[in-house]
Amino acid sequence: MEKGWKEVYMTDSEVKAEMAKDILENAGIKCVIMNQHDSAYQSFGEFLIYTAEHDVARSVELLKNLKGE
Repeated sequence: MEKGWKEVYMTDSEVKAEMAKDILENAGIKCVIMNQHDSAYQSFGEFLIYTAEHDVARSVELLKNLKGE
């Protein structure tokens, strides 16, 4: 990932990754989903959500409910 971006969420579910992206974008936070799933074995790998460094604390707080914390 480019400099200045930090991982704020990781899941093995594409649906949860899209939900996280929607939550962040609705709060005005730009984010990117990185699909780390293996192309041959779809059961291996994760979806990672990245935001700008200055949005990390707010992003983690917004996504707490999605993680079940």
